[in-house]
Amino acid sequence: MPAEQSCDVVVVGLGPGGEALVSRLAAAGLDVVAVEKELVGGECPYWGCIPSKMIIRAADALAEARRVDGLAGTATVTPDFGPVARRIRDEATDDWDDTVAADRITDAGARLVRGHGRLDGDRRVVVETADGEDGPTTFVASKGVVLNTGTSAGVPPIPGLADTPFWTNRGILETESAPASMIVIGGGPIGLELAQAFSRFGTEVTVLEVGPRILAVEEPESSELLAKVFEAEGIGVHDDVSIDAVAHDGDVFHVTCGDVTYEAERLLVAAGRRSRIEDVGLDTVGVEPGHHLDVDDDLRVTDGLWAIGDIVGRGAFTHVSMYQSERVARVILGEPSLGEYDTSMPRVTFTDPEVGGVGMTEHQARERGITVRTSVTDLSASSRGFVHGPGNEGLIKLVIDDDRGVIVGANSVGVSGGETLAGLAFAVRAEIPVATLTNTIYAYPTFWRAIESAL
Repeated sequence: MPAEQSCDVVVVGLGPGGEALVSRLAAAGLDVVAVEKELVGGECPYWGCIPSKMIIRAADALAEARRVDGLAGTATVTPDFGPVARRIRDEATDDWDDTVAADRITDAGARLVRGHGRLDGDRRVVVETADGEDGPTTFVASKGVVLNTGTSAGVPPIPGLADTPFWTNRGILETESAPASMIVIGGGPIGLELAQAFSRFGTEVTVLEVGPRILAVEEPESSELLAKVFEAEGIGVHDDVSIDAVAHDGDVFHVTCGDVTYEAERLLVAAGRRSRIEDVGLDTVGVEPGHHLDVDDDLRVTDGLWAIGDIVGRGAFTHVSMYQSERVARVILGEPSLGEYDTSMPRVTFTDPEVGGVGMTEHQARERGITVRTSVTDLSASSRGFVHGPGNEGLIKLVIDDDRGVIVGANSVGVSGGETLAGLAFAVRAEIPVATLTNTIYAYPTFWRAIESAL
């Protein structure tokens, strides 16, 4: 490979947004170089969204089977993690092989270069190839460079932790079996989803959260409801803890929190994510790296440099990265802009009940000086909740700007909390007047109809 090559655009990092952007630009006729040092597709299809949801789907099936008693007779459930492990290996990840995804990139007309990409000045990227045989290659991009380097699991500086064989999201999603017991450090979406899923496969699970409550990104009412469900299912939930030390004796993890030591076969660390921006050469373009990259609404870091995905701090979600990739594509291709950046950021935590959120929380709205009115309705008390019976826990909370008469945020917790969220997401994004929502017919009996009670 020549030491220096020209192209139109270099995309460094091929997570969902990066992959979509490469295909979009290449299909439009641009000469695109796609750089990836791991697997094309990134964390989501191999160690994130897809395999985790396969486990959750299987775990939910177990939970529903256990709810047969009193509804439709009797049922005996024997959990077996083998089928879901095989689905992840064979169907979701192709045994962690990205050939199909890589072929999509090259079939679109882009050049795929495997290795570590690093900025080397304005519109220049140096790639150290994975095999290292050809030496570094510099790509000079006439239109610019897009960074989509993603995040890695954050590992808190707990004494002893680094010396133990703990799991992050990667280890747990590659496992072939459910452990007998597991401690989860972190009460955010990833930790909670996997805690509940493995509990339903028979794992004794304890969740340790250093903050005042689990799922702190959502409303307190949602956190409280989910904590009650977890406790009812036998999952230990401990918040506001101080984790002093972690040790592993060869068989068992020991996590010390003050006078209490928790023990388990496995330890999952789900304590947030860390942006991979330390070694991408930002200094060569005069950018100081922080926790994330500051960008404008076109995702521009500086002239000729864009960033998308988790590293820009506007929501670490696949759907956000895909949205951002389209915004950048339109700028690079000179197409009409999508318009004002969508800050509503819908999100879903796939526990049971699901926790959907969109827009601002009540606390965030009050911090912005908004005249806030809130309303909370109990989903289990709705007609659909009554019919559903076991597993009907849920709520809908609306955060309303009372001066403007629009919803600025909402939580939708329930059996289909993520699906119910869709209508609320439109309401927040389009600023549909509360008066219009009130003057709307809601199909009966649906979970969505509970929104009428919350207005």
